[in-house]
Amino acid sequence: MADTSARILRLLSLLEARIEWPGPELADRLDVSSRTLRRDIDTLRELGYPVDAVKGPGGGYRLGAGGKLPPLVLDDDQAVAIALALQTAPAAVTGIDDALTRALTTLRQVMPARLRAASEAFEVTSLRNYWEFSAPPIDVATLQTVGSAIRTRHVLRFDYTTPDGHDPAPGEPEFQPPLEVEPHHLVVWAGRWYLIARDHAHRTWHTYRVDRVRPRTPAGAAFTPQPLTHDDLTRLVVQNPDRGDTPGHWPCVGTATLALPAEVVARWAPGGSVVEAVDSGRCRLTIGGWSWAGIAGLLITFDTTLDDIGPPALADAFQNIRHRLVGVGSGLLDQRPRQYT
Repeated sequence: MADTSARILRLLSLLEARIEWPGPELADRLDVSSRTLRRDIDTLRELGYPVDAVKGPGGGYRLGAGGKLPPLVLDDDQAVAIALALQTAPAAVTGIDDALTRALTTLRQVMPARLRAASEAFEVTSLRNYWEFSAPPIDVATLQTVGSAIRTRHVLRFDYTTPDGHDPAPGEPEFQPPLEVEPHHLVVWAGRWYLIARDHAHRTWHTYRVDRVRPRTPAGAAFTPQPLTHDDLTRLVVQNPDRGDTPGHWPCVGTATLALPAEVVARWAPGGSVVEAVDSGRCRLTIGGWSWAGIAGLLITFDTTLDDIGPPALADAFQNIRHRLVGVGSGLLDQRPRQYT
């Protein structure tokens, strides 16, 4: 009986995690037969959960909308995971701070006493680490619009601001008509939100910074999504220098040309930096920091030839570091080997 109850909770958790599950895949995730899966679905329905059958090859199931669900049921790990997630949500979205607090309060109100005590054992305060190179927060309405277009599989129309956040009007030099794309994925990397989408007219893949997206209504036509693997997402975001990044707001911002391909530098460059390809083997990196010496140190970590360094203050920082290292090297040469026993 205990195994059955645990399996029912697992089934409910899976149904809540996705809009729709093919029957065979759901049975495989639960490691049960199709007959047992149907029996477990009937059990959920008897408990009041509106589980709809989906017609088609092999059949499937989804958690129905509009029904009155029974009180929240979570296992211990789920309760603690949600409480921690709500308290440690990054400050990358504006307008949801109060909602996060209310969600945590509501969650704890419907928990059994034992789970409530377990979740309250984790009171977390998040402080910003300025080396996280955090991006400007995203408006929650923008995130909801983009997420809805992905979920409903409808073309998204939006204006894309310039790197400094300006939305050019018609007649201005940088003006471009609204983009129409087929949105596929939202990806969070290095503290930034990215939209992976395919151009609706040209069928080419692009990566957009969500904080630069200004959605337009109404939604466009429906589209058929294309499969993307984890490697595809890595290529389109992590290894993609043309991902719409903008320089971070740092006291010092410098540039240099590196003797490395742009896709290599894009993978390892910290958030808040911009990578531009010069040719197949070189790229231009714009990066910020608290000091010119800090920027020089970050550039040195790429362990390659650096050219066209600017501004002059950054070039001076490299000279100062060179003199310091010469002094350190001389001191090391003067030291005698130590004897260890």
